[in-house]
Amino acid sequence: MAITSSKDTAISFSFLSPFLLFFGVFLIFPIFYSFYLSFFGSPTDYSLANLDFVGLSNYFRIATDMQFWWSLGVTALYGLISIPLGISAALALALLLDNKLFGKSFFRSAFFLPNVLDMLVVGVIWTLIYAPKFGALAQITTWLFSEDNFFNTTGLLGSPMTALLAVVIAMVLKGAGFGMVLFLAALQNIPEAVYEAADIDGATEWQKFKHITVPLLRPIITFMVITGVIGALNAFTEIYAMTSGGPQVVIGGETVGSTSVAGYYLFKQFDAGNYGYAAAISYMLLIITLGITWLQQRFMNRDNGQEVKK
Repeated sequence: MAITSSKDTAISFSFLSPFLLFFGVFLIFPIFYSFYLSFFGSPTDYSLANLDFVGLSNYFRIATDMQFWWSLGVTALYGLISIPLGISAALALALLLDNKLFGKSFFRSAFFLPNVLDMLVVGVIWTLIYAPKFGALAQITTWLFSEDNFFNTTGLLGSPMTALLAVVIAMVLKGAGFGMVLFLAALQNIPEAVYEAADIDGATEWQKFKHITVPLLRPIITFMVITGVIGALNAFTEIYAMTSGGPQVVIGGETVGSTSVAGYYLFKQFDAGNYGYAAAISYMLLIITLGITWLQQRFMNRDNGQEVKK
């Protein structure tokens, strides 16, 4: 029996070995190597072959780097806008399609389809939509109003006041289909008897939504909040494709990008050859992500505990 078990284990590992090799080389090794790299300074020739050990200097540099803290603030604003909008859009679609609407299968597929598209492709498409003069939005507003309008002259991506919001709208519409599928699955698992009991008690549609639907959807909402926070801290491709961190603004005498989120600032450091500093920033973002996730989980567990006591 033991020989057969060992043989089965060996066979299982032989099938898993290609994945484990890929996983180790392209994920595990980079994680540890980037941590090692964060203690080194980049040489003048921008090569990884001649690194200078600098200890914790890269981490101390983060504390005084105004550009990094600005990018972190932009990231927080990006998350504060995109996460509630994304959850609201996904829930609205799920509630709309969780009925006997004609052609609901088609609409479910249509709303989910943008989620499978590459982020860079979606960013380029929305850049063309937002483009002044020749963009679809500019053409529509010119036809409705006149050529001398904001969308035709400056464009949403050309103004520091609207660029980040324009990116958020594009990403919310791209990702709403994924959240919609999650909410649909959760809605279909809510027993009809719960709503029937509420109808007998004379509850309105709003009261049923507030006191039945939302509490039972809380696990999905929590999941979407946590993944939204991680997505905001990792945001890069959409910014790279749509704004390249701009438009530029002057804050405290220093020029910064109005859409330069932390992920894009990390890329700029790596692209400039500051490999050690970029690695230190990546671990700082990891610590922030873990901290926010822990606080979120603790907050949600506390709320659940209070509900149980009630």
